[in-house]
Amino acid sequence: MRIGGFQLRDPVPECNEPYVLATLRPWIDVNNVGSLVLNELEARYGVTELGKLSKPGHFYDFTRYRPIIHLEEGIRDLSIPNTTIHYARREGQNDLLLFRLLEPHAHSELYISSVLKLLKTFKARKYILLGSMYDMVPHTRPLLVSGYGMGEKALQDVRKAGALPITYHGPSTIANLITKEAAESGIEAIVFIVSLPQYVVLEEDYLGKVRLMEILNMLYNIPVDKEDFEKALEQRNFISARMENSPEVKMLLPQLESAYDMRIKAMEEGGTPRLTSEMEEIFWKIMGKDIGKA
Repeated sequence: MRIGGFQLRDPVPECNEPYVLATLRPWIDVNNVGSLVLNELEARYGVTELGKLSKPGHFYDFTRYRPIIHLEEGIRDLSIPNTTIHYARREGQNDLLLFRLLEPHAHSELYISSVLKLLKTFKARKYILLGSMYDMVPHTRPLLVSGYGMGEKALQDVRKAGALPITYHGPSTIANLITKEAAESGIEAIVFIVSLPQYVVLEEDYLGKVRLMEILNMLYNIPVDKEDFEKALEQRNFISARMENSPEVKMLLPQLESAYDMRIKAMEEGGTPRLTSEMEEIFWKIMGKDIGKA
């Protein structure tokens, strides 16, 4: 079955008002947090691949998203970057559609309209974009989540999750049109972005993963793997230990903690706490020092 630029595998399943959980690389997948969440869901529910773009080269520049090759006495395998869709059935609950979106480089309007056609074809109840971005936050506090909802019930989900509002004006990704147009077509559209310390780089960030999974558990009855809590604690301890060799970060940390403690209150009052100019200068100097890299 062909829907827009996507080729779906037959037979196409009947879905029960599915929740679409999406990630968008590379725009909002810092430390692979969104990818880790989808990995967890794919493993937990034993998902089935539903489809992918039939001609990904129409949308992606393969000098930017590189194919992965496996050489062994010649080419054994060549994995081409693509946007994939997986399906998970949940008995007595809304089914799940998992979208691993890649930001398009060309024909973006066709790409976006193809995703929207999928949402409408499967009568998606919610479109939930999950991700992570760097922020001026400390690793010593619970991670903050920001978000927004378009639609009354979407707003209720965002408020229930305790997400901070997102206020931003500046460069973005064309893929945000998916969220906007989904909401305009009557689909509840939600975005959750977890804030990660900018001085920490991890291949797999379990602190961020657990934070998003907690929200999915509370709102949509998706279980959290208890082992992830242990991995998150180990990572926090690892980062703290590495900080002992980074005096610049140790100097910055109290300011980040103070700004963090003031942040929710300041948001409620319409203000935004800032670091001192001296601390901001130190912050930007250490941005390239990945003390948490593992």
